[in-house]
Amino acid sequence: MTDAQVLAWLKSSAAYRVVLIEAAVQIGGVESVVYLATKPFTTGPGDAPANTTYLPIAIVGRLFTERLLLDGEGGLSAGELELENVGGARDAWAGPGYIWNNRAIKAYIGDVRWGRADFRMIFNGIVADIAPRGRQALALKLRDKMQRLNTPVSEAKLGGTSEQRDALLPIALGQAFNVTPLLINAAILKYQVHAGAIDSIIEVRDNGAPVAFTPGLAAGTFQLQSAPAGVVTASVRGAAAGGYVDTAAQLVKRLVTGYGKESDRFADADLDLANIAAFDAAHQQSLGVYSTARQNVLAACQMLLGSVGAQLVMSRLGLARLIKVALPGAGTPVVIRPEHMVDGTLQPAARTDVVGAVKLGFARAWTVQDAGTLANLPEVHKGLFAEEWLTTTKTDATTLATYRLNAEPVQIDTMLLTRADADAEAQRRLDLWKVPRTTYEFEGVPELLSLELGQAVTVYAPRFGMDAGVSGIVISLAPDWETGRVTVGFLV
Repeated sequence: MTDAQVLAWLKSSAAYRVVLIEAAVQIGGVESVVYLATKPFTTGPGDAPANTTYLPIAIVGRLFTERLLLDGEGGLSAGELELENVGGARDAWAGPGYIWNNRAIKAYIGDVRWGRADFRMIFNGIVADIAPRGRQALALKLRDKMQRLNTPVSEAKLGGTSEQRDALLPIALGQAFNVTPLLINAAILKYQVHAGAIDSIIEVRDNGAPVAFTPGLAAGTFQLQSAPAGVVTASVRGAAAGGYVDTAAQLVKRLVTGYGKESDRFADADLDLANIAAFDAAHQQSLGVYSTARQNVLAACQMLLGSVGAQLVMSRLGLARLIKVALPGAGTPVVIRPEHMVDGTLQPAARTDVVGAVKLGFARAWTVQDAGTLANLPEVHKGLFAEEWLTTTKTDATTLATYRLNAEPVQIDTMLLTRADADAEAQRRLDLWKVPRTTYEFEGVPELLSLELGQAVTVYAPRFGMDAGVSGIVISLAPDWETGRVTVGFLV
């Protein structure tokens, strides 16, 4: 069935819509699937799954809301699926014999008269938990698939019998300046900077002064040639398995596919590869991150992407995408006119704070050293080791004066490495937020169910100064597949 045919069906008054739910659950220690629906539905012998009855107990409504966060932090999206439990018929589903947590759930839209193969997926995510909803219902708490990234980047420990045996092996991705390596063999002065092969060790220092060392790139190690007098640090170009990378898109792809709990790692099938490739082509800034603690995969991804004003989101079909909040939006805008909106539903939702100055931290020194311990360094170099961040500040004097704003902004830290990239990003943020921005919402017709987060739009309306059209970007989508409508949020 083509997209045009599905759209025509969604708009048809003769459509007899049904949403099918397939949820994984462990029942009595056995991994199983429960089949649920909003109306009675049974598959035929030629369907997959064959001869399967879907229990008509689901109340879907707005199953899930996709959202971009304007603070750039990103995070998990959430939703809920209500299940009928009249008379306590399914009380056991919320008991200890049913384990729903962190298991897959998928939803499909179609007509009760269709074969199963003609249904379209509308959601692909994770069940966070199940909970009673009063006496007559249960609720499956839904999360997007980023829930799988809520796991430590690595839990590999040094082991052995040394005092450091419980220390986590460090992880170095991209380029990292002045990191503290893990001493793995004191007898031979051997240190580790990454749990695996690395591209290169730029320099090793003793109290800031360069010293001789022997690299072990295949194992992410180096060995000092003489005993150190003080604090040993190093600057490295990290993980090289699969090739060295240091851009936001490539580092995030490596994190979600190669780190964290092995069973929860993403495969290429979980990624919007075209989106990631396009984002990478447009964002070639160099970044780096170093971890010696139980850092979360998702947090590391958002830290990297936030450095270039972007965030990691999951599409409703369960594909990871990289999206930047920017105006104008990328690509050819979708034109939205009054006939695409339910009458009277367009309204302002929020207004952003005006920003007159932006201060970014960059070129992080992962080990901050007191200037007094750096006696052998020239004064001009000591600041590179004694301060955690270099900074850049961009200001707009007119905006500061007009809105009576504080000229000293709060510093926002990034994983950017160069001043040129930090300057450009600070200026971009200032240009975006130095004028008041407004988010609007409206109820959209079935044609807009195909909108995606981050998509550029041009909106025409007889109110709010939109008569001649305004450029915006989609920041939230809440589809209601049973009615064929979608609540659209956009920023202008």
